[in-house]
Amino acid sequence: MTDGIPEEFWQAVDQFNTQDFYACHDTLEALWMDAVEPDKKFYQGVLQIAVSLYHLGNLNWRGAAILLGEGMSRLGYYSPEYYTINVEKLITESQEILRALQASGPDNVAEFAQQLFTSDVVAETDKIARLQVPQIVKVIHSDPK
Repeated sequence: MTDGIPEEFWQAVDQFNTQDFYACHDTLEALWMDAVEPDKKFYQGVLQIAVSLYHLGNLNWRGAAILLGEGMSRLGYYSPEYYTINVEKLITESQEILRALQASGPDNVAEFAQQLFTSDVVAETDKIARLQVPQIVKVIHSDPK
């Protein structure tokens, strides 16, 4: 890992967490194109998850499912944390979305997206699974004494 992460990455985190996935994509793509490993693959993984959520918002079930899987795959190398980012949490939340998205199927993408992005609750067959739009959060380390 390099000495520091660019300020633009934290801008992309804010954009991601406010669900401005298109702007997040633009910010991360600029970083990704100029980055070197290991940062390049990290940016790409986060970017792919952002784009997948953008696709989901546009009811593109296939694009959302494919990019969620690819983003999680790329980020696996960086788990549990990278640059103080809780990568494990981002992957886990993305996996939950992908599983529920796949279970709902392409014909129900509009209902799935509406429920996810408006109420954070997605109905499943006999139960209600509480799903949240993934968030990028920092790892909180307790102060050892």
